[in-house]
Amino acid sequence: MFDFMMTDEQKKLREEVRDLVRWVPRQMILDMDQDKIQFPKEFLREAGRRNLFGCRYPKRWGGRGMDWVSTCMVMEEVGTLGYIFACVFGVGAELVCDAIILHGTDAQKERYVKPLLSGEIFAAECLTEPRGGSDFFGTTTTAEDKGDHFVINGQKRFIVGAEGADYFLVYAKTDPAAEPHKALTCFIVDRGPGVRVDYIYGLMGSRGGGAGRVVFKDVRVPKENIVGRLNGGYAVFNTMMIPERLGTAAMTIGAARPALTVATGYTTRRKAFGQPIAQFQGVSFQVAEAAMLLDAARSMIYTTARMVDSGVPARETRRMVSQAKKFVTESCQKVAHNAMQVMGGIGYTNVFPVERIARDLRLASIWTGSNEVMSMIIAHEWYKEYLASKAKKAERDYENDAAEAFAEGEKIYE
Repeated sequence: MFDFMMTDEQKKLREEVRDLVRWVPRQMILDMDQDKIQFPKEFLREAGRRNLFGCRYPKRWGGRGMDWVSTCMVMEEVGTLGYIFACVFGVGAELVCDAIILHGTDAQKERYVKPLLSGEIFAAECLTEPRGGSDFFGTTTTAEDKGDHFVINGQKRFIVGAEGADYFLVYAKTDPAAEPHKALTCFIVDRGPGVRVDYIYGLMGSRGGGAGRVVFKDVRVPKENIVGRLNGGYAVFNTMMIPERLGTAAMTIGAARPALTVATGYTTRRKAFGQPIAQFQGVSFQVAEAAMLLDAARSMIYTTARMVDSGVPARETRRMVSQAKKFVTESCQKVAHNAMQVMGGIGYTNVFPVERIARDLRLASIWTGSNEVMSMIIAHEWYKEYLASKAKKAERDYENDAAEAFAEGEKIYE
């Protein structure tokens, strides 16, 4: 984060997060990348012990009562350990908690939020299914009303934390006859009878997060575990898109940062033709582009975070959040690309961590809504804003500022 934007409280928090980052053993990072650690409970417990989870949540439930700008700063710093560290840090303490804090009961917050933020238990969000990813309303998991409880059946796929979570946030169809946005309900499902992890995925990167397929077979869930309203799952999903996508983008900056740092150091020491390769424009310009992209990404992230903190309605922040997710993730992948390119062959080996960073970052433009879905949202919201502005005549009619703007027979649209 840019220091000039930070309050003293935020700077202090950043130092606390950096202290956690320094605490993480090198071997933990290596073991996670090799899937020797399938879920980093030790790391999450330590983060909870230091009260670093959910800094924007009320102190009553274990947070610090801060804001989204602070949250993005935390996610960036945690991301420097590796993308998967930020993924497991964010999924439970940001995504799942967000749903319960915003839509849950006090009893749910007491039972599920407080111990999660203190690192005593862990959670995972169950959204994607084997037959649907971006198609949220295509959910086939069902929850049947049995009077005082529901019975859930179905599967969820690519669930980060499947291996280690103590409870799951699950979307299931509760009214198959209703319109899609009125058919789903969000549940808190404890790991217990009928809940099993069927498969742990072998991933290209971002390993060690216990990503798996979770199967629910005749799982009894008490009605008090409904988050929000019955058939109101869409409202929960809608509010989670901000933490899911803004948080993803912020952590991506952190994950890309070490690649630039390592490449910069390498190019100042590596010599060719009698001088450090940093003195060649073919090298230094790629490093400069990477630095520029990271700063541009930060500018977009913290502008969007400030927008959310200012209370701008979600319907108006949707485009900015989607733009941030798309631009930042693609920019950070370019940062890793440039870092590897200027390091040459050695950057493609595991002598340096750049190859791992490049593998890890490939996930960023796929999960929490693919970047193609982000483009679709951006286009939809932009055209909607344009038409609203046009109807209000809010701006000058720039189309007329041409010498032949009124030439007959030239402006043909059909």
